[in-house]
Amino acid sequence: MAIRAPTLCCLALCLLPGPAASRLDTAALCDAAARDAARASETPLVVLLAITRVETGRGTGEAIEPWPWTINQAGQGQWFDTAAEAAEAAETALADGTGNLDIGCFQLNHRWHGPRFSSLDQMFDPQANARYAAGFLSDLHRETGSWPLAISAYHSRNAGPAAAYLARFETVLAGLQRVPDIDNAKPPSPRRNAYPLLHAGSPGTGGSLVPRVAGNTPFIGAAL
Repeated sequence: MAIRAPTLCCLALCLLPGPAASRLDTAALCDAAARDAARASETPLVVLLAITRVETGRGTGEAIEPWPWTINQAGQGQWFDTAAEAAEAAETALADGTGNLDIGCFQLNHRWHGPRFSSLDQMFDPQANARYAAGFLSDLHRETGSWPLAISAYHSRNAGPAAAYLARFETVLAGLQRVPDIDNAKPPSPRRNAYPLLHAGSPGTGGSLVPRVAGNTPFIGAAL
């Protein structure tokens, strides 16, 4: 029986990017924004790469990918396939009076930081989101004097949540050697805290991306 050669149509379909490729391209938006923000700020690249995964990461084991179209509404994370879907969900939440809404690659809180952006779309933009986060982390580092304190304060001023966030950060950081093209810093080996920025200080003090309000715990986003 003669074997027919594949048609041009079949070959073309084989060459089209599939859902997996599209997902990887979207996940790469946060990492690309982190690299650009690191170059333009004092915040190390590995700090930004780890934080975007702590804030928006999805996956299992060491294969954690960040996701730009993420919101966290009152502690509940939601991931969307497109920017338009994420923006629509955010607009609905804001219209309902929800102020505790975290947005984008670095989960910036809309109540406190929305006024710094020209629009909700800009706040979702990976580049704008990363630049703001990097600048704020640099400010926190100058204020607290150490990266562990700055990273902890990014999440909370309160010792308990801050310590839990830093522990999650360290776990994610240890797996970053699997992220390609980390070109300006080296992460530590797993199970060994050899990275200098994690040695000094302790969590629970310093500033926060969310201003402290009496009787309220500052919160920028759930550790996912």
